[in-house]
Amino acid sequence: MKQVCGAVIHWMKHETVFCIAAVCALLSMLLNPPSAAYLNYVDWRVISLLFCLMAVVAGFQECGVFAVLAQKLLSGERRMHFVELCLVLLPFFVSMLVTNDVALISFVPFSILVLGLIGRRDRLIYIIVLQTIAANLGSMATPIGNPQNLYLYANYGLTPGQFFGVMLPLVLVSLVGLTIAALRGKSEGISVSFPEQAQLRRPGRLGLMAGLFALCLLSVFRVFPYPALLVVVLAALILFDRTLFRRVDYGLLATFICFFLFAGNIGACTPLQRGLSAVVSQNTALASLLTSQVISNVPAAVLLSGFTADWRGLLIGVNVGGLGTPIASLASLISLKIYLRSSGARAGEYLMTFTVANALALAILCIAAIPLL
Repeated sequence: MKQVCGAVIHWMKHETVFCIAAVCALLSMLLNPPSAAYLNYVDWRVISLLFCLMAVVAGFQECGVFAVLAQKLLSGERRMHFVELCLVLLPFFVSMLVTNDVALISFVPFSILVLGLIGRRDRLIYIIVLQTIAANLGSMATPIGNPQNLYLYANYGLTPGQFFGVMLPLVLVSLVGLTIAALRGKSEGISVSFPEQAQLRRPGRLGLMAGLFALCLLSVFRVFPYPALLVVVLAALILFDRTLFRRVDYGLLATFICFFLFAGNIGACTPLQRGLSAVVSQNTALASLLTSQVISNVPAAVLLSGFTADWRGLLIGVNVGGLGTPIASLASLISLKIYLRSSGARAGEYLMTFTVANALALAILCIAAIPLL
């Protein structure tokens, strides 16, 4: 019995946001009892696209693409500034295509390895914090960079021009700021070598994943129908690599479904719908930014989208709102967990550095966002 309770508690800690979403969905059913209308509350296009993207990105990871890319950039005689800049900008650019959490899962352990090999673990906290900020800010550059962008792009029927017109200025500001931060401090000549040379694995599978990823992009931009994409991806996984089914984050999919139900039930309650709409309409960007600090930016996007037509303010608010508290973006917790598992981890110093760096980045991005609202 104790083992079962321990396993449940461990699972709840790992899936905290899903548990909160499930409780919200269940409580909202008191306002609007279950019915066939619930099926219409869920955006099945977003759920399908998220599933396909997560499966395909997991396939890329298994092929060793990111490890090979990182080693090619860093191996040999380098300047310390170059190494740190690469470590920070790798998750920034990669997150644009494979989401912020995948970028951090790939490159935070790599940074721990690299800085350990060259004897510069004193820079570890600073670099991991910058990587976390970089992944959160880089991912806002594209509709597939993070789940909230994928959802908002589909929910509001945005065009590429609308989306990139809002987000690219913030991405450019982020790139400049991160570059300045990464080059801070004294540089020196170092030699980087790895005990094992990373190799591309299963090149045939890599080609398949590249083709599926291209179809995912076409589906995001509404060129390829998402039901057909789902069928193609499911068939490819069944025929070529069923293990990828286990790599999909079903907790995230379930979280989306719960918040879809919660938002739908709240929207069906006219007094609550009017009240929330009035609050959010006062300043959508600020409301979504503050909500993100408490429940994270993905649930904030799903929840608030049902009460405002201001897609611009919501898009900016939940993306910039990924900065701030450790739970503002769930990807930030990934970095923290990976760092705490490393030898000699100092949790207090990490959280202090994280808080100061995020507060500064949040202030800069808020100022930069004002002309875009």
